[in-house]
Amino acid sequence: MAEDSPKRRKANFNEAETEVLIEQVLKHEQLLFAAGPGRASAGQKRKVWELIRHKVNPVAACPRDVEDLKKRWRDLKRRDRSKLCRVSQGCGPPAPPALGLLLAPEELPPAAAPPA
Repeated sequence: MAEDSPKRRKANFNEAETEVLIEQVLKHEQLLFAAGPGRASAGQKRKVWELIRHKVNPVAACPRDVEDLKKRWRDLKRRDRSKLCRVSQGCGPPAPPALGLLLAPEELPPAAAPPA
């Protein structure tokens, strides 16, 4: 029979975990997210996510699995884009210099785009 204790959630990602995740996903971005005929197979992507997991877990507060990392990556992208949207509409404080870290240059507003 299952335990009666409620399921506990994992600890929040710490700064070191997030930094390693961003660094590794950006390093393997072409393999993970490329579209078109040259894109990686599901097996190749799974191996890359496993590699990322092995890089993140040594600095993790608790063991992370691939699904945890994918969800964190989606959340980071969503938060970054929502900040960008608020900034580009003139609401809120100006964009921090690292805002473009997760966004492609064409997604940045003209004021936040780095000089060519």
